[in-house]
Amino acid sequence: MRHLVGGISSAGRAVPALDGTPFIVARAAGPYLWDDRGRRYVDTALGFGATILGHAPATVVAAVAVAMADGASPAFAHDREEQAAAALAALTGPLSQVVFTSTGSEAVHLACRIARAVTGRTLIAKAAAGFDGWYDDVAFGNAGAPEAAMTDNTRPRRGRTTLLRYNDFTDVEALFAETPDIAAVIVEPMMANAGCIVADPGYLAHVAEVARRHGALVIADEVLMGFRIAPGLASHRLGFEPDLATVGKAIGSGVAVAAVVGRPEVMIAGEDGRASRGGTYAGNPVAAAAVIATLAELPLIDYPGLVARGDGLRAAIERSFAEAGTKVATAGYGTVFTVWFADAAPRSYAEAHARLRPERSAALHAALRRHGVMTMPSPYGRLYLSSAHDAGVISELAGAFAAAAAG
Repeated sequence: MRHLVGGISSAGRAVPALDGTPFIVARAAGPYLWDDRGRRYVDTALGFGATILGHAPATVVAAVAVAMADGASPAFAHDREEQAAAALAALTGPLSQVVFTSTGSEAVHLACRIARAVTGRTLIAKAAAGFDGWYDDVAFGNAGAPEAAMTDNTRPRRGRTTLLRYNDFTDVEALFAETPDIAAVIVEPMMANAGCIVADPGYLAHVAEVARRHGALVIADEVLMGFRIAPGLASHRLGFEPDLATVGKAIGSGVAVAAVVGRPEVMIAGEDGRASRGGTYAGNPVAAAAVIATLAELPLIDYPGLVARGDGLRAAIERSFAEAGTKVATAGYGTVFTVWFADAAPRSYAEAHARLRPERSAALHAALRRHGVMTMPSPYGRLYLSSAHDAGVISELAGAFAAAAAG
């Protein structure tokens, strides 16, 4: 009898068995995973974006070990928590106030609570097909859900959440014309879980302008994209100035930690009691140590070089499939992207949904595993690269994709 439901605690982390053998990780280091039979794989899942430095970076491991030895959960305030907040705020511009949580879903939940407290309004508008955590409120309208398609004339709504179409400039105006009780709009700088749909030029700034004109706040969900294309928020690199942002994953090198960062005049609601917050493990010494050590390393990354290596891999993938007579396109950025079996990358969820080829994506995942590369099996899956994915690793990845394309 198995005791772990479904064999894994998060259904999103499950992968299919290959040739009847389940995939069980034994250890991870740098750009690699090793399974329980000792086989090494180049990892492109990277904790779904949680390891921008590669697995088990030495400085982070050492810092976490010291924090653990000092006591993992003292309950009360400790020096590392403020140090971690200061290190994070130094990289997030005007969003200078910080509250730590343990997961990205919690961070989104808290950001929405703060927005409701500040505005006195109820509704949160999220991008249809965006993923902003697995809590009931914001799990509405995720990619694959019927309401995400927004195909009829009635705007989808459930409880305290409603939807808008990503990259649709007109729909932002229509949203506020139809629904005045909006506390905040939450958007991702790139809709990662819908297949890396990149924001059109000016779209994010348009969302912010319209929302503020109507008295709503703007939340950037950067749990996935934060610190992936530069040492800071992706929003600020894309001309988007949110009031609040949620971050996680890359800030802790795989240790469970996330945070809400925001403008002081907004975040005061978390201090004066209007927006309650809690969590025994929020900002614990181990998580704080991981944040401090990770953020100290990020400015040392050659981000332009990393993005260039990723863009080179994207071009090599497209070229290999073209030479094999199959058209593919890649969507996203050099450090996180999706392979689409289509002529062009999708610009909207409607285009993404129409271009899904689940059987092709599953076959590619299986072929790459046979060639020593681990990927996410979903057609909306992403390939992540870390600073540990050097030129030699990129060459290994390109070779595996070429072999997979040739069949």
